[in-house]
Amino acid sequence: MSATTEGVRTTGGADGRPTTLGRRQVHAVAGCYFVASFAALGLPPYLTEILPQLGDETARWAGLLYVVPTVFGALGAPLWGRLADRFGRKRLLLRAQLGLAVAFLLAGWAESLAAFTAALVLQGILGGTFAASNGYLAAALEGPGLSKALTLMQGSARAALVAAPIVVGALSPWISPHRQYALLAVLPLAAAVMLCLLPEPGGRPAALTSEAVEPLAEATPLRALYIYEFTFVFSTVISFPYLIALVEDRIPGVSPAVSGVLFALPHLCYLLCAMQVHDRFVGRPRLGIALGFGCIALGLAGHPLAGSLASFTAVRLLLGIGLTLGLVCLSVLAADCAKGRPPGGMFGTLELVSKGGAVAAGLAAAAGNGLLGPAAPVLTGTAVALGTAGAVALPALFRRSPRIRVRIRWSP
Repeated sequence: MSATTEGVRTTGGADGRPTTLGRRQVHAVAGCYFVASFAALGLPPYLTEILPQLGDETARWAGLLYVVPTVFGALGAPLWGRLADRFGRKRLLLRAQLGLAVAFLLAGWAESLAAFTAALVLQGILGGTFAASNGYLAAALEGPGLSKALTLMQGSARAALVAAPIVVGALSPWISPHRQYALLAVLPLAAAVMLCLLPEPGGRPAALTSEAVEPLAEATPLRALYIYEFTFVFSTVISFPYLIALVEDRIPGVSPAVSGVLFALPHLCYLLCAMQVHDRFVGRPRLGIALGFGCIALGLAGHPLAGSLASFTAVRLLLGIGLTLGLVCLSVLAADCAKGRPPGGMFGTLELVSKGGAVAAGLAAAAGNGLLGPAAPVLTGTAVALGTAGAVALPALFRRSPRIRVRIRWSP
């Protein structure tokens, strides 16, 4: 028996079917992730201004501290995901938002490099809002509804990545980026208040037992999802750290504002086109992933060859097409993989894989730039994207792996 109230349908019964979220609830989750991501995405580019205030005069630790939250977030994501499956997705999503708020407050009031580093470690350990949000959505939605919600979540991430550094820079004449950590802690706190109004998917947390697990006859290629996620993040993120230097090298005299727009173009492309791409590729995500990696490879390969603003704009837009195809189709594939699996654990592991790709990309970018200059990272990304595009068609990537069916047993 089911009842619908203002877009939320609650399905009762002993089978433990989830509460299905309406459009407003899905948008609320995406909005909460957007506002909570402001400090996490907007302030790290200003570490070179923050660290001299904490005793690191030359900001030599900026590169390492940039990835500290990512590393510790990756390590903690699988654990928090499994705890969400056990104790409730809404509860663990609230925990992630409150954890971010605590970490931002500590970072904003830190008076030493050691204290600031500890706060960034806590940000990684206590955060994980993206995986927690995806696990929450996957407990209430499935199929095209879930893939569209995951596409919207990626849109929130892209929007925060574009807008947050601009807002932080605009506030800097009045409040230093260091103290903005404390100011922006109010955003995850506000997100936590908003999340309190949302339902818990499934009503009560389900208790999973070993006897409740049995294999399904047919499985989704979870291994392929993890491979694609890692290589996709690696091949796109590797171009981020030294892009501005490459633009200045290829287009002498370009203004910082133009460089910033060129950096943001692929993300703006996603914001404009993601939903239309979802509608066209929801039934054929592997084709979209192959095309996405192909466009990424061509776009990255064109970066060292671009010698004018027009040509650089063209290759950035081509990269944006690949970014959009890849992110959307990865969301479709993730929604397919979530069927019959505890979503918290799956999305926690996916977050580990994603952040691992980002860390590997950062290390590879630094090594390549040191050896061959700012063109090296984009050429490395080109090689990885080309290799993945070619591997998409290999049957070995889609070899079926065991999947579990979970029977829900409610606690008395």
